[in-house]
Amino acid sequence: MIGCRLLFEGCGGVIVETESYERDDPACHAYVGLTERTRGLFGPPGYAYVYLSYGIHSLLNAVCEAEGDAAAVLIRALEPTAGLEQMRARRGPRPDAELCSGPGKLTEALGIGLALNGADLARDPFLLLPPEGEPPAVLVGPRIGITKAVERPWRFCAAGSRFVSRPRP
Repeated sequence: MIGCRLLFEGCGGVIVETESYERDDPACHAYVGLTERTRGLFGPPGYAYVYLSYGIHSLLNAVCEAEGDAAAVLIRALEPTAGLEQMRARRGPRPDAELCSGPGKLTEALGIGLALNGADLARDPFLLLPPEGEPPAVLVGPRIGITKAVERPWRFCAAGSRFVSRPRP
């Protein structure tokens, strides 16, 4: 997904950072099995799994396995390219590099909330597009902001991007 373009109601940009989660991963919500909360993680692919982190931030994931299997990609950061004025209004005065440089910042800037859990990422109000031109080189490292299975090298970042979250790879 690195290099793909994600828009929500006309706001968005280029995906520069993601993290992967799968069913047998103790850091994945689906690790406990199928529940009302985790139902979206079990498919179909291409849909949003949006959940509340620490009771504060909505986080956006793209479900990515066949229906019945659970896996998702957390969209951690975007390089903002569209709807910047609206994103700045939502996030307050700050450098553009900090508008979407973390999963909570990203959803706040785009205006994505829990009501979008289960939404199709290929249909309005979302638009998920392939990269324009050559996708960027990708750096791989351990996931951040979790306490279980932190050693898994499932954090992916666009090499050299100033828009990724901290700690930068």
